[in-house]
Amino acid sequence: MRVLVCEDEKLLADAIAEWLRRESFAVDVAYDGDAALERIGVNGYDVVVLDRDLPVVHGDDVCRALVSAERDTRILMLTAAAAVRERVAGLAIGADDYLTKPFAFVELSARVHALTRRTRPAAPPQLTRAGIVLDPSRLQVTRDGNFVPLSRKEFGVLAELLRADGAVVSAEDLLERAWDEHIDPMTNVLRVTVMKLRRKLGDPPVIETVPGVGYQIR
Repeated sequence: MRVLVCEDEKLLADAIAEWLRRESFAVDVAYDGDAALERIGVNGYDVVVLDRDLPVVHGDDVCRALVSAERDTRILMLTAAAAVRERVAGLAIGADDYLTKPFAFVELSARVHALTRRTRPAAPPQLTRAGIVLDPSRLQVTRDGNFVPLSRKEFGVLAELLRADGAVVSAEDLLERAWDEHIDPMTNVLRVTVMKLRRKLGDPPVIETVPGVGYQIR
């Protein structure tokens, strides 16, 4: 799941991004509205965490641009203004949710999780296939009842393969969904991650490579 954090307070933006990455989101960061629009034009995001008072291009204008593009992206608007009229105004221009500063990171991440569920078809609480059970809420994986310790990226890749329900997922899609915009498309990080996943999941191997296409779990 991919998130764009748009916040001009760099320390806050980076702290939000790091918090969400710990929860297995792929996160990009923009520090002004112009940079936010540039990233939105290039990448697809499940959720945009959008500070309303962005410099260069105001957060309201970024929100309007997202809405007019008719994408499935959900918008969580942040602001220091707590007045009801401010929240209503933000929702009126297209924001899906509103959070006033200061806020608890645990609440922000809960709201982001809730919004990501709206961008995808309803999914079961747990993803299961080939003896694997992945629990997104607990960030926990078992195979045949045995706990499998995974890194955040391994968890993210496995989740995408399980969501595909047996279909092949391209390397490009896996890189886009589990990493951020700084990943080199020519890197071998995905191949290494899949190799580690196979080893941790044990025998018989369940992740198949489809040459020239991607990966799947039958």
